Amino acid sequence: MTRRRLHLNAFLMNTGHHEASWRLPESDPYAHVELDHYVRLARTAERGTFDSLFLADGPQLWSNLAQRPASALEPLTLLTALATATEHIGLIATASTSYNSPYNLARKFASLDIISGGRAGWNIVTTAGAEAARNFGLDAEPAHAERYARAAEFLDVALKLWDSWEDDAIVADKAAGVWGDDTKIHPPRHRGKYFGVEGALNVPRSPQGYPLLVQAGSSKDGKSFAARYAEAVFTAQQTLEDAQDFYADLKARTVAAGRNPDHIKVLPGIVPVIGSTEAEARANEQVLEDHIVYTHGVDRLEGLLQLPSGTLELDGQLPADLPPESSIEGAKSRYTLVVELARRERLTVRQLIGRLGGGRGHLTFTGTPEQVADAVEEWFTLGAADGFNIMPAVLPSGLETFVDHVVPLLRARGLLREEYGPRQTLRARYGLPRPANQHVSPAAGSPALARV
Repeated sequence: MTRRRLHLNAFLMNTGHHEASWRLPESDPYAHVELDHYVRLARTAERGTFDSLFLADGPQLWSNLAQRPASALEPLTLLTALATATEHIGLIATASTSYNSPYNLARKFASLDIISGGRAGWNIVTTAGAEAARNFGLDAEPAHAERYARAAEFLDVALKLWDSWEDDAIVADKAAGVWGDDTKIHPPRHRGKYFGVEGALNVPRSPQGYPLLVQAGSSKDGKSFAARYAEAVFTAQQTLEDAQDFYADLKARTVAAGRNPDHIKVLPGIVPVIGSTEAEARANEQVLEDHIVYTHGVDRLEGLLQLPSGTLELDGQLPADLPPESSIEGAKSRYTLVVELARRERLTVRQLIGRLGGGRGHLTFTGTPEQVADAVEEWFTLGAADGFNIMPAVLPSGLETFVDHVVPLLRARGLLREEYGPRQTLRARYGLPRPANQHVSPAAGSPALARV
């Protein structure tokens, strides 16, 4: 029996996930728009034999430009450049179903998959927030349930588009003067509630068939969507018990949806702050906390909790009469996580902002390389995770420290591969089959794309 191995994903965010990372002497405040910065990070993660890189995204400018580097290169464009600078690592881009069209987005992901040799992944998001909505001619964000209904139809159309070419549609018969076989092209001719898409994609079926499908919502709607479609799920959990509950629930939902639970990987986020000793790690954490500008944190927290400006007091606790999750149309699961964290540990607003400064609700773990490896192993072996979304507090140093000092420990424990081996698609590395084309009978098979 093949031993279960960790899946590690490097979540790259400009100078690091901690909101104050850009203020450190080592940080370059302009790194978020420098290709060389991302090439260095990608190659570091590949040296650590990570499964993939991940870039978050949103179709709006952060409202508070003073807080941290706020602009971002478009992720599909950036990952296409990184595809030429790497050989093995997967390339996962965030793209919204709320503010894109299926045809254009399906084409872009198929193109990235072809250029990278089968390493593309799509983090499917529905995009919360009125700011983004107003950038697309809407007065307010669509309701939570409606965003997920649109996402389901969006993805169904994208799957039809990726299957609109059979793998052997290109004949390339020079002697006969026949380049392709029109009988192997299948236009979607889709007419639905949200989309009308008539024609076939203008890109051949890519090496993976579909990009790896990733999802990050942990609300009830989000988990239902993930159980139906997702092959990897990024999640935020603060305790081992909560992570175990989420893991068991999502796997059960996946089975109920008629899918193999091994075909969905649960990857909680973890922000490692590492030192050679525990005291050094705590000191590194304190340096970051000392650089937090708390007025920025109050503004952000009031926005998340949908409170009027000026409601929160830094040295007081959260109000007792916060609205229930059911009334929140934005990021429901993150709202609940933050409120429960504050209530459970009786944190002041100042303390809560400090806890959120590193990972916006993801688990921050501070300790030695051995302690970080112990925590990763515990969650992995006790049914809380299939791997982790590694979110370094400071970049590039945090990723380099993890690769140089934690990765060797995980390898020594038999939890992580020593090397990649022969080149594989991202799906193959996740132990997933290449999806059959819906227009080809199982008996006929779906041969791998030999050349594109």
